[in-house]
Amino acid sequence: MRGTALTLAMSVCLVLGLLPIATFASLLPGFTAAWGLSDTEAGWISGVYYIGYVLAVPLIMSTTDRRDARPVYLCGTALSAVSTFAFAALAQGFWSAVLWRAIAGVGLAGTYMPGLKILTDRSRDRVPARDIGIYTACYSFGTGVSFLLAGWVGTPYGWRMAFVAAALGPLAAMLATAALVRSAAPRQRAQRRSIIADFRRTLANRAVLGYVLAYSTHNFEAWAMRSWVVSLLVFAAARAGSTALSWSPTEIATVVTLLGVPGTVLGNELALRIGRTRAITLIMLASAAASACVGLTAAGSYGLLVALVMLHGFLIPADAGALVAGTVTVAPAEVQGASLAVQASAGFGASFIGPLVVGVVLDLTGGASDGAAWRAAFIAIAAFACLGPLALRLAALRTR
Repeated sequence: MRGTALTLAMSVCLVLGLLPIATFASLLPGFTAAWGLSDTEAGWISGVYYIGYVLAVPLIMSTTDRRDARPVYLCGTALSAVSTFAFAALAQGFWSAVLWRAIAGVGLAGTYMPGLKILTDRSRDRVPARDIGIYTACYSFGTGVSFLLAGWVGTPYGWRMAFVAAALGPLAAMLATAALVRSAAPRQRAQRRSIIADFRRTLANRAVLGYVLAYSTHNFEAWAMRSWVVSLLVFAAARAGSTALSWSPTEIATVVTLLGVPGTVLGNELALRIGRTRAITLIMLASAAASACVGLTAAGSYGLLVALVMLHGFLIPADAGALVAGTVTVAPAEVQGASLAVQASAGFGASFIGPLVVGVVLDLTGGASDGAAWRAAFIAIAAFACLGPLALRLAALRTR
């Protein structure tokens, strides 16, 4: 299987593999009440998923420069399924939740970027930017489906059944990949070098480093918002006392995340037309402005807040495809896996920091029941997002 068929197959498997990703965030208000979590503790559980990712992905992705990514992917999806089943059966509070979500993050490390490496290793030339855009757009789609599934299953049947349902996704992705994708050698075998040498070469590449830092600001903003959007909407709906919107906060969060799919595709097309650096800069600044507006509207009109959150959800992922395609384009082929590993490590490290920062800001400024606290939290997200265009200056000379 190659070309478009392989891209579509791996994109579907990515959606399935991501079903556990937003389960905790979708059900966060219930966990906070049932387990007596502070906002900071909730931020830890939301973010520790990405600590597991960051700790595992450098070794995993550098390995794919030397070996086929297929067995790595199969192991990653298996671990993701097992850890999510274990959360459903064994999680009882803060520490057990931290443990199993961290292990699930290791499973994601063996799923997301290795899936992209499966595509690059099975193409004769570099994977087209549009194929990368399709694959990365499915990250937003999978996250949105994760929100929706958790809400639909968790509300009538409880959070444990929601995690059981989510675990079936990576299990299905593992079986589908095993059946549809054949083994293959890496697209270009690396010469005998140490993994550390690969990382040194990657970090010395100015263009790659620029995309790594920009991707970090992107992920900070994305998961700071996604981890807390349901809690924000629950607060705003309760304060407004309005039932004008028939959608639940979880369903709204699903739509918000799914809007990232056309956002990613259109953002990638914009990058192809006006230049990658210029497009990413415009998208990041617009997304930062949307985040600030969400914060300023948190205690205001609920309908306006929902509209702004949807705009934010559309803009945040719009630069994702261009950021990943940029790294794939500027990285030497023999250290492409190491370059993606560095980008993923930095980016998903920021995915951990983002939800935690929001939790800390909420605790310091009045808590999740205070409109001023939500305003401060989303303005903090916007301020960090503005650092992305500055990071791109490191790559501009090499990628214009």
